[in-house]
Amino acid sequence: MKFKSIEKILQGKFITRYDVNYETENGRKKRYEMISRNPNIKTFEDLHDSHTDAVVMIMHDAKNEQILLSREFRMAPGEWVYNFPAGLIDEGENAASAAIRELREETGLHLDHIDEVWLESYSAVGFANEKNVVIVGTASGEILPSDSDLEEIEAFWYTKAEIRALLKVARFAARTQAYCALWSRSGS
Repeated sequence: MKFKSIEKILQGKFITRYDVNYETENGRKKRYEMISRNPNIKTFEDLHDSHTDAVVMIMHDAKNEQILLSREFRMAPGEWVYNFPAGLIDEGENAASAAIRELREETGLHLDHIDEVWLESYSAVGFANEKNVVIVGTASGEILPSDSDLEEIEAFWYTKAEIRALLKVARFAARTQAYCALWSRSGS
């Protein structure tokens, strides 16, 4: 692949649409449509800049008997989808402080302990360069409604058996589905 150019197509409030022009190894000219949270991509290096956009929280209860999921109405597919609590990292925050804030805002829960912080990964590598960090840990407290009137989010704790049943009937975000499938079968 030989990068040729990138062209900004549309600037939105939260994302920017680009066309990436490149040439295949056999000389065929191609155009790749993508979106980014970065409104200023001009070079090939800018496509994979070091900025981390969001944090994803995989939270278990203290005994690792339950996992926390959010059920959220997502406008892109036009339906309710199960996902881990997640959100954008605001300016001045790091992944841990964003996780504490987002978990409280979306679920009312307290992030008790961070067990792991995973290396950055791409949210939707097929059409976006958004990067996020996954934080695995434990949370506690009383689940409360989301404090945002812009999002429809409901949070629930699930046991392994409940997750196995839910996987058969509900729509999930891909990363959440994969993790839940493996977690629900571990130690069983």
